[in-house]
Amino acid sequence: MLGIGTEAIIFLCAALSGIIVRSAYEILRLLRRLIVHNIFVINLEDFFFWVSTSVYLFRQMYHMTYGNIRWFFIIGVILGSFFVEFIFLIAKKP
Repeated sequence: MLGIGTEAIIFLCAALSGIIVRSAYEILRLLRRLIVHNIFVINLEDFFFWVSTSVYLFRQMYHMTYGNIRWFFIIGVILGSFFVEFIFLIAKKP
């Protein structure tokens, strides 16, 4: 059984993982705006991005929660992703 302190640290690390994943996707979107891509190349980029994201998140979950799927890890990743979206919304305001 994990203690509440350990769960809080795992939650924060999961939020950081969500921030990393969302930021990487925003960089990919920015590169697509700067360099015009063919639809096939966009699909290929998305495929490799989501496969690598799946591997990254699986590895993070495996090392942090010892292979168990914990609800607070999943919520942490989602909230980390929403945090990046919130920051971009604030940055876009005039």
